Amino acid sequence: MDKAKEKVQRFRAREQRILDAALELLLEHGEEKVTVEQIAERVDIGKGTIYKHFISKTEIYMRLLMDYEKALTERIKAAVASAEKGDITAPARAYFESRMADPAKDRLFQRLEEKIIALNLAPEMIADLHAIRNSNAEALNRVFERRMDEGMLKRVPAYFYYSTYWALVQGAVELYHSRSFADVIQDREGLMEFIMDVGVHIGDVSGRRAPDQSQAPQPGGSSGSSFG
Repeated sequence: MDKAKEKVQRFRAREQRILDAALELLLEHGEEKVTVEQIAERVDIGKGTIYKHFISKTEIYMRLLMDYEKALTERIKAAVASAEKGDITAPARAYFESRMADPAKDRLFQRLEEKIIALNLAPEMIADLHAIRNSNAEALNRVFERRMDEGMLKRVPAYFYYSTYWALVQGAVELYHSRSFADVIQDREGLMEFIMDVGVHIGDVSGRRAPDQSQAPQPGGSSGSSFG
């Protein structure tokens, strides 16, 4: 490997360590208490090195949000391809599994985005983030339209389904962390699984539930989903 490529790889690897450290600190302490100094200390680099990668703490946070949304994009693309081959619930499972796999992270990212928008800190990056999210919504809406055309879903505007997906996840994440419901919910992971199952099959008017591939036996007996 030539020195230029090796230098680029080291730069990218360090950048990812910065992002990973920022996420760890955010989950541990919350966005109000994390500083660039803490991130640098966690990565074991100087504060100035952080600014070789990111112009501000806000940019670090936006990269975390963008990477999260891009990961969802890749899951949805693969799921849409699976749906075209007959696994009709794949896109819904991809959406719910991606966003509900780690409720603490999803809730953190919701807060970060709302605060960055409220303070108008990174309007161009927010626009880019929303463009990715809108692309994901459009991909799911096309699946909803096709299933409605086939008589498998109740006929409503396609965005009703996407909005319901968002609302279910938003509510599930808040419920997962709710102190008010702490005494009521004895099985949080089981509840999250149930909410996901409701979302996957919402609007189904075909008279039968489509086979859920995520419940197929897997090595080690895992269903393939995880809730932090």
